[in-house]
Amino acid sequence: MYVCSCFGVTEDQVREHAAAGACTPRQIASACKAGTDCGSCVRRIQGILGRGTCPRRAALERGEPALTAEAAQPAAPQEAAPQEPAPTPPAPRPVTLPVPSVARAAA
Repeated sequence: MYVCSCFGVTEDQVREHAAAGACTPRQIASACKAGTDCGSCVRRIQGILGRGTCPRRAALERGEPALTAEAAQPAAPQEAAPQEPAPTPPAPRPVTLPVPSVARAAA
């Protein structure tokens, strides 16, 4: 059954996003846009999310970290090969502007 008629999102799709870790209507909206147009489906999404358990919330309630150690750690930076310094640009050349010739009026 459709939950969001604006974007054609079904109950099953909301449950799939919840199983993937979306615990709030805002997270569902980020995943599939449901609830971002007219907003009439937000209460229905809240009801669907309330029926099951959020994997992250359940982990926190059991005293486990919400993220795995691998996901929480930033990737180690890779060493870059030494680079040669950029070449120095040539010095600017002086510019000579033409002097306008002004005809002197006869006095």
